[in-house]
Amino acid sequence: MATDIDIVVVGAGLTGAATAWAAGRAGRSVVLLDTHGFGHDRGSSHGTSRIFRRVYPDPLYVTMTGRARDGWRRLESDSGATLLRVTGGIDHGRHRDPEALAATLADLGLSHELLSPDEAAARWPGMVFRGPVLFQPEAGVINADDSVKAFLDVARRNGARLVPHTPVQHIDIRGDHVVVHAGESIRARRAVLAVGPWLPEFLATSRLDIPLPPVRVTQQQVFHFPRRDPHAAWPVVVHKDTHQIFGLPSGADGGPRPAMKVAQHDDGTPTTASTRTGTIDPIGRRRILDYVREWLPGLDPHPVADGTCLYTTTSDEDFILDRWGPIVVASPCSGHGAKFAPLLGEMIADLALGRGDTTPRFALTRTPSRTGDPV
Repeated sequence: MATDIDIVVVGAGLTGAATAWAAGRAGRSVVLLDTHGFGHDRGSSHGTSRIFRRVYPDPLYVTMTGRARDGWRRLESDSGATLLRVTGGIDHGRHRDPEALAATLADLGLSHELLSPDEAAARWPGMVFRGPVLFQPEAGVINADDSVKAFLDVARRNGARLVPHTPVQHIDIRGDHVVVHAGESIRARRAVLAVGPWLPEFLATSRLDIPLPPVRVTQQQVFHFPRRDPHAAWPVVVHKDTHQIFGLPSGADGGPRPAMKVAQHDDGTPTTASTRTGTIDPIGRRRILDYVREWLPGLDPHPVADGTCLYTTTSDEDFILDRWGPIVVASPCSGHGAKFAPLLGEMIADLALGRGDTTPRFALTRTPSRTGDPV
C-alpha cells in the first residue's frame, strides 16, 4: 500500500487535471485516477472550444475570471502550448441587460464598450442586434482538449502518477487520511472527487456519507456552422432573449473551414452520466437552426458537425468546492466552469492541503439565495 501520497485525485477532466497540475506545482505528490482514458469525450471536458469571458453580473465571478486568465498564462508558460485565444466577446438580448453588466464592469475597472444595435451591426455584419450590445475585449476561446493534455503533461513532469482506465471502487476515511481502493489500495492525506456528472452516482454508491446540494445532470448539444465569409472575425457571443444561446469559434471541432459553435444553454435532456445516449434531440436541433437563420445570417445555417456533452447544474448555478474531512468535493459546474480551470485547480489543491478556506457560496451545506448567471 502506498503511504506517501499527498493527494489522490479521482477524475481527469479539466478540474481533476488542473488540480494535479496545481498540486504538482506546489511540490506535492499526486496520483490521478480516471475510469476512462485521458481526454475521453464522455463527460464535460472534451472539444476544441470553450468560452472564456470576463462578463458576469456578479463581482465574485468577475474577479475570479481575472485570476483564471493569469492561471491560463501560467499553464501556457509551463506547457509551451497556446490554450487561450483572445477574440473579444459580446453580450446582448433583452434578458441579458447589457447596461447593468457594463455598470458592473465599470465598477471593477474592466475595459468595455456599450454599443447601439447599428454600431454593433456595422462591426459584426454577420449578426443581428435589436438592443444595446456590450463588448468586452478580453473574452476568447479555450481549447479544452489541449488544456487537459497540457495539465496532464506538466503534472507528469512534476512527478504525478497518472492512471487511466482505473475505476475507484470505494474510499475509506480513516481519521485524518483516506485509503482509495482502485485495483490497488492507495493511502493518502487527501482525496479530491473531481468526477463531474458522475458525482451524484459516485456518492450514492460509495461508502461516503457526504451531503450534496441538489444537482441536475443533463445532456446538452452543440452545432458547428460554417462562416459565409471565412475571413470575418467572430467574437464569443452570449445572447439571452427567448432562449439563452451562446456562440464561439469552433476550432477543429467545426472541420477544416472556419466555423462557429452555437448551442442553447438553458435546454437539456435530463439524464445520468451512466445512461446518457449521445443522441441529438431533433426539436433542439431545429431550434438552433432557426436561431442561426434569424440572428446569425453570416453563418451557413446547415451545420457541418454536432456533438453532445453533459452539464451538472446546481439550483443556484454556483460551484461546489468544499472539504469534508479529508475529502474535497470539486464540482465547478453549471455550464460555466471551464474558463476557471487553472484557478480552480489551485483553489482545490489549497483546500486539500489546508492552505485555503471554502468560499461560503461553494459550500456543500448552503442555502441557495440567488439565481446564477450561466455560460
